[in-house]
Amino acid sequence: MSGPLSTAHLTSEPWLGVNVDDVIAKARDENFPVATRLLPARLRDHLLAIYGYARLVDDVGDELEGDRLAALDWLDRELTLALSGKATHPVFVRLQRSIQGQNLPEAPLRDLIEANRRDQTITSYATFDELVGYCALSANPIGRLVLRVFDADTPARISWSDDVCTALQIIEHLQDVREDAERGRVYLPREDLDAEGCAVDELTAPAASPALRRVIAVESARARVLLGSASPLLRSLTGRPRLAIVGFAAGGLAALDAIAAVDCDVLGHRCRPTRRRLMLHALRLRTARRSGSDS
Repeated sequence: MSGPLSTAHLTSEPWLGVNVDDVIAKARDENFPVATRLLPARLRDHLLAIYGYARLVDDVGDELEGDRLAALDWLDRELTLALSGKATHPVFVRLQRSIQGQNLPEAPLRDLIEANRRDQTITSYATFDELVGYCALSANPIGRLVLRVFDADTPARISWSDDVCTALQIIEHLQDVREDAERGRVYLPREDLDAEGCAVDELTAPAASPALRRVIAVESARARVLLGSASPLLRSLTGRPRLAIVGFAAGGLAALDAIAAVDCDVLGHRCRPTRRRLMLHALRLRTARRSGSDS
């Protein structure tokens, strides 16, 4: 985005001062692996509508200068308009077309706003289970909406998708430890920090301490276990939805490889997946044997 959002835009005009093209471009860059870009334009447009909406909600929750809770309430009202076919904000107009065209469910869309409301008042999580509960609002809704776009949202697939999305959110938290800590947020469970003797002020150091590396290793292992649900999910899918999910799962696995490659020093290194590891994981996942279990 061109600069921080301002609450003034909420009262003076209903556009939040947002360059919509910037929001969509940012959503595309962050959420569109190579495999997803091979999808037909109609499906890409629906996915971009979802990611653009999620990106806008996150930008308001993370970057707005002013009353973020009031701004999130405003977004909630705009979502209500979109659900009734009366959207006005350009991002919501895009989303409205997908709501109507793909019958997107309301609950996941609301949950993304609720996750950002929590970010304004809850700055850390005591246990891993509490963190997973947060991910159920901040990450899992995206997977559920993606499955709906492909008309593939069976109960079993939703459960597997929830695991994968929670894993991807945890991995993002591991990559962004310093950035989050500088915002006053800690997404590493306090019980794990305490168990390894890691103080919160270590999260902004130039390099990760041995204690922090141990915590990162614990959370990485948990994320890798959750990503294991990608295998049954992919075995239950064919064609376009399978192609899309392969990209996301491969990205998560490659990111975990990048973290491991620097001995979990997420402060001293930029732990982003290499193209080679991404392609290797994508190839392995794409060639996994298909199962008929998709109920």
